Amino acid sequence: MSMTDGDLAADLALEAGKILLELREQSDLTGKELGNAGDACANAYLVQRLRAERPDDGLLSEESKDTEERLSKERTWIIDPVDGTREYGEGRHDWAVHVGLSIGGEPALGAVALPELGEVLRSDAPRTIPETPPLLRMVVSRSRPANEAVAVAKTLGAQLVPMGSAGAKAMAVIRGEADIYLHSGGQYEWDNCAPAAVAIGHGLHASRIDGSPLIYNNRDTYVPDLLICRKEHASRVLDEIAKLAQ
Repeated sequence: MSMTDGDLAADLALEAGKILLELREQSDLTGKELGNAGDACANAYLVQRLRAERPDDGLLSEESKDTEERLSKERTWIIDPVDGTREYGEGRHDWAVHVGLSIGGEPALGAVALPELGEVLRSDAPRTIPETPPLLRMVVSRSRPANEAVAVAKTLGAQLVPMGSAGAKAMAVIRGEADIYLHSGGQYEWDNCAPAAVAIGHGLHASRIDGSPLIYNNRDTYVPDLLICRKEHASRVLDEIAKLAQ
């Protein structure tokens, strides 16, 4: 291996982000058409690099046809070339590139690039997370906040912070822009494998909203819900979610 897994994940996310920024600058495409083109270009780059540098590993990408080959692999890369295609196409900053590695079903390692901000956050190079402010902040979808998130935020007295992609939301907790990311509207493994790995690497809590662990490289790639937050808030958030389910 020419690079460690962590270095490879970070380099892939960084370079894919550069490709996406360059495409947008040089293309006349906008909106959905730009998003689709970005997905295709970034995916081609990521898949080619991973096939060349980790040929024995499994691979799951939002933008590639899935096969059963990965199910027999202990190590599977799970990628989302553009998380937040809509935001990317609209020229917003809250989109991301996800490169995650599942080992034995766990989100073992990951890198999330925020190309508009010039940042790559990685699970194996944690940064210091800013202190919790007096008023909690819960990051939610800017277009359709989950009912559970809104209800829990009200109970906790937390401020809602609308934001685009899942990766941007999860990284907002690390960057000190939010304290809780609660999602119950359904995602897929590529939406949160890398963000969960990066969150865990930074000492945050990451689980399903019933407190059960996040398991990856499943035959069914649907992930119904997700909670990423500071560990000191996890028990209370999970308790409030359980009350809502009663």
